[in-house]
Amino acid sequence: MTSNFITISKNGSHELEIKKSRFIATGFRIQTEPDVNQFLTQIKTTHHKANHHCFAYMLGNDNHIQRVSDDGEPSGTAGVPILEVLQKNEVHNVLVVVTRYFGGIKLGAGGLIRAYSNSTSQLLDEIGLVERIEQTDLLLTIDYSQFDPLTHWLSVHKLMIQDTQYTEKVQVTVPVATPQVENFEKKLTDFFNGRISFQSQANQFNEIPLDNKH
Repeated sequence: MTSNFITISKNGSHELEIKKSRFIATGFRIQTEPDVNQFLTQIKTTHHKANHHCFAYMLGNDNHIQRVSDDGEPSGTAGVPILEVLQKNEVHNVLVVVTRYFGGIKLGAGGLIRAYSNSTSQLLDEIGLVERIEQTDLLLTIDYSQFDPLTHWLSVHKLMIQDTQYTEKVQVTVPVATPQVENFEKKLTDFFNGRISFQSQANQFNEIPLDNKH
């Protein structure tokens, strides 16, 4: 896929206990539906004594494939709540399986919906989200006297220096979101009264940590 999107930072798990039932939410990055089958088999093997393995996933361009399973829980109380959390966070190519070990106390439909929803939300909090965005590496050339003001300006604008070269002048490489390159160059040109030059390097997609939205 060649566009920006949000996904989980890595595969991971988070456990929640509610009225003696254990809810173990596990998130996976996926690329195809065979990936889903592989991870479901893995979970069912690891937790072969569990009562339920409920799941939801969003996959494909514009998340056009969306599937849910209640795996024996009352209809609509497990898979859909998991999916709604994924939709709310706009994550892409993600499978979440919530494994339940029944603790002997029934939660009711409302309790189950909250349990599966909270399990998924807390999982996303635990492992974090990233945004995959296209960035352009810009080579900035400045005088040595401008280096400290530049690093301060970049810090204020939450931009990171990727590389620094010290020659007759200082050359700094900064990844900038590709659609923002023109605006970035204009702001720095104004800030340094034109005493800065730019050279575009490679474009690539990078993953940037994202504040959770849920």
